[in-house]
Amino acid sequence: MVKPTRVTNAIRALRFAHDEMTQADLADRVGVTRQTIIAIEQGRYSPSLEMAFRIARVFGVGLDDVFQYPDTEGDPS
Repeated sequence: MVKPTRVTNAIRALRFAHDEMTQADLADRVGVTRQTIIAIEQGRYSPSLEMAFRIARVFGVGLDDVFQYPDTEGDPS
């Protein structure tokens, strides 16, 4: 069983805010399959850093507007 990623994302909301872009449209623009976009949206797959940048560029936003990573418990900082 694959462990889900702790990285969350706003891809679905961003797609809808951009003229209801389909998963297939986003996949074509990023250069991946629709299934990859589905897995990322559902938190079953973390994209590579390069793919994350490509996704953010499609929407014209920064990485942290697309992807979030929770603060770790017990973090000394």
